[in-house]
Amino acid sequence: MSLHDLTPTGIVSRDEWLVARQELLAREKELTRLRDALNAKRRALPWVKVEKAYAFDTLEGRRTLAELFDGCSQLIVHHFMFGPGWGAGCIGCSFTADHIEGTRVHLEHHDVSLVRVSRAPLAEIDAYRKRMGWQVKWVSSHGSDFNYDYGVSFTPEEIAKGAVTYNYATANVSIEDLSGLSVFYRDANGEVFHTYSTYGRGDELVDSTYMLLDMTPRGRNETGPHHNLMDWVKRHDEYAAAK
Repeated sequence: MSLHDLTPTGIVSRDEWLVARQELLAREKELTRLRDALNAKRRALPWVKVEKAYAFDTLEGRRTLAELFDGCSQLIVHHFMFGPGWGAGCIGCSFTADHIEGTRVHLEHHDVSLVRVSRAPLAEIDAYRKRMGWQVKWVSSHGSDFNYDYGVSFTPEEIAKGAVTYNYATANVSIEDLSGLSVFYRDANGEVFHTYSTYGRGDELVDSTYMLLDMTPRGRNETGPHHNLMDWVKRHDEYAAAK
């Protein structure tokens, strides 16, 4: 696509543009209020006590789910698509990780711990983490039920049946790992509760590149065969090679 072939919906005077912009602003304010209301409903969801004793391989040794809170009462888990033997993490999850990375210090100073979890062995995870230059803690659930219990990993047998449960619905998937975000709370007694999980496009709001693209005339401009980020996003160290 040429850089100069975009056709505007119209060319108007500044005064006419202001009228149209104010009409759009009213809709934007409506969306903001709806989002605030939705966020309140999210926080009002009931909790589920985590009964299973999950353990993870970390650079500091084996750690329980409770220990991943690292002194905070709240934990956000980024379910990062990275299975054993993949060699590199999912491009889309890497895109999300780039955005999340800068939030770490702010979250940690607001009672929230942030951790990435993948099924790949820890050595494979850490090699990729170093390649990407990320600092957020990334642990391995290899050999654990954690990914399966929280709806982001599936057995070959489940996939063969063509009816796994993903994003709270029956889905036909072709790979063993998908993405998502899960949130947990640890109370004063050390008990852990699952409060929220989101999948599919549910984690899109953390991808600020999308939020910025949505403000531009071309928008996301995902016009390839997939009509999503797989048409254009690359790992951040691969863009130069693609030129």
